[in-house]
Amino acid sequence: MTAMQDGETITLNRDCEAVLIPAGIKTTLPVGSSVVLTQSLGGSYTVSFGGGLARIDGKDADAIGKTAASAPQSAPQTAAGPVDEKLVWDQMRTCFDPEIPVNIVDLGLVYDCKIIPLPENGNRVEVKMTLTAPGCGMGAFIASDVDHKIRAVPGVADVKVDLVWDPVWNQGMMTEAARLQLGLM
Repeated sequence: MTAMQDGETITLNRDCEAVLIPAGIKTTLPVGSSVVLTQSLGGSYTVSFGGGLARIDGKDADAIGKTAASAPQSAPQTAAGPVDEKLVWDQMRTCFDPEIPVNIVDLGLVYDCKIIPLPENGNRVEVKMTLTAPGCGMGAFIASDVDHKIRAVPGVADVKVDLVWDPVWNQGMMTEAARLQLGLM
């Protein structure tokens, strides 16, 4: 398989599950459809088709000629010991809004992350995060991506991701690097 570049036109080689952006509605893109790769970050792909955008999960990468991403392995539920908080934050940095090429941490979407030891071994990670727009239908998919990736961290037995709307997100919450990357400086 050849490497793809963002902006490349691709013909789907099989039917492919996708999520419409920003509505968050699941759909199937039919084999033979022509799509343009607009973003390939965090193990998922954003494509443009017929005037719309869709997110293709890494498990379906073969439909666009890529090798399917291997899913992060969940840590054993009985994993004992402390959780490396830096590793939790690093995992969240692999999560992206499918319309913005900056990870959710640098976008300032993660408001809180707590690691709570559980009495029966392992740890629970609780994340409070928001979205750039309250009406975005992609919230559940982004939160699910965060949950899935944090579960791969050793010592994590449970994850709870809450979408919150207070305070309301604004561009001032982004890191300087994110603002620079998006041309806002």
